[in-house]
Amino acid sequence: MAGGSLAPAGVAKERAEQYQGRATPFVFMACFVAAIGGSIFGYDIGISGGVTSMDDFLIKFFPSVFAKKGHSHENNYCKYNNQGLSAFTSSLYLAGLVASLVASPVTRNYGRRVSIICGGISFLIGAALNAAAVNLFMLILGRIMLGVGIGFGNQAVPLYLSEMAPAHLRGGLNIMFQLATTLGIFTANMVNYGTEKIDQWGWRLSLGLAAAPALLMTVGGYLLPETPNSLIEQGLIDEGRQVLEKIRGTENVNAELQDIIDASELANSIKHPFRNILEERNRPQLVMAIFMPTFQILTGINSILFYAPVLFQSMGFGGSASLYSSVTTGAVLVLSTFISIATVDKWGRRALLISGGIQMIICQVAVAIILALKFDENGELSKGFSVLVVVIICLFVAAFGWSWGPLGWTVPSEIFPLETRSAGQSITVAVNLFFTFVIAQAFLSLLCSFKYGIFLFFAGWITIMTIFVIVFLPETKGVPIEEMILMWRKHWFWKRIIPEIQLVDRCNEA
Repeated sequence: MAGGSLAPAGVAKERAEQYQGRATPFVFMACFVAAIGGSIFGYDIGISGGVTSMDDFLIKFFPSVFAKKGHSHENNYCKYNNQGLSAFTSSLYLAGLVASLVASPVTRNYGRRVSIICGGISFLIGAALNAAAVNLFMLILGRIMLGVGIGFGNQAVPLYLSEMAPAHLRGGLNIMFQLATTLGIFTANMVNYGTEKIDQWGWRLSLGLAAAPALLMTVGGYLLPETPNSLIEQGLIDEGRQVLEKIRGTENVNAELQDIIDASELANSIKHPFRNILEERNRPQLVMAIFMPTFQILTGINSILFYAPVLFQSMGFGGSASLYSSVTTGAVLVLSTFISIATVDKWGRRALLISGGIQMIICQVAVAIILALKFDENGELSKGFSVLVVVIICLFVAAFGWSWGPLGWTVPSEIFPLETRSAGQSITVAVNLFFTFVIAQAFLSLLCSFKYGIFLFFAGWITIMTIFVIVFLPETKGVPIEEMILMWRKHWFWKRIIPEIQLVDRCNEA
């Protein structure tokens, strides 16, 4: 075979200054349609908590929880502590974990679009099963199909966005996935607020409307072009160049095209990407793929978003008041994501992650102090302190919305070389969904056991992850995705682990 092979990275030299092109309307449209996949994830996060607080839903599927809910003498922190109810929420994420690993070879061998379409179809099936559920088995089966859809979607969409976006705008465009997620959460909260007043079938409408973003994702998947990186990895160099020229708005794409071709040559020589990702030269990316999604979930944000109505009811809010409060937090999450889009490519990833972490620590500790001093386990918070708790939780959600929310997905999706990119994203999604499953399954029990201490528990984890970013995460702002490997060689810690980048000449091989 004539030509060159690269070891250990996909590219051997920096060509970023030679990149040409601009952010074309075509790339914005493609990224917008792909990011709709995030709305599926967000809609489920928002919808499940609201549905589990609806009386009609509890009476049909979890009558024992409904009975405890009506007992005024029941400890407020423990009213919803039921493993079956937790399984309704968490089963989706366990299914998504498995699906994300299955999605990796599909995404790599058949393209990002195929995984996006598979995810949309699976989610459509799950939404239909949930809306028509007549027993707990059918309900959980629907949740499992939703999980398969999320596993495929979350595996493919961030990769698609990272590969389509120009380097100088990659952060902002990639965060469109998180923006769509937050819009999905907000939409779900609004739907719950409206359907909660509909007797008998309000919960069915809430669950069934998940089909709307799934349909958009499926249709969008058919209309989208494949990414240049994926086309070239499949050997379709001419088609890859055509798409690259179209999304960059120029025919002068030689430098970026060569980076992709170099990365593709190595990618095609790697037959076992999951085995390859364990090698020492891929250690920093693997560490980030594990710890970034782990820390994102251990902020406690999903506990608040899953169980916002339940959480607020536990703190003494009425049914409608708790749903209204969760709508407020959903709106804050959407607005704060726009801050991240506007600043991530100016201020960088590290600045947002660190400042967001500090603000979240302060908010978690503040809520714990208020509940410890002012909340009676068998009573209610006063109106003034209830409003204060909602305000502080909104500040916490805002900090997450412009820091760990979007960047917990953005950073892992942009740091892997092409040969391990699909496998790396699968690991990121699998870890995220695993810890989402654990927290979703355990949160109601933790709330019952720790009481106000649950907020201190999450504050401790946020402290650890903020230190982690300061010490171990290099700045990825403006670094071309196929040259990201060169960045690790400049970091004070990781350069000790990654071997020197060398171009191995194989010109004499035939």
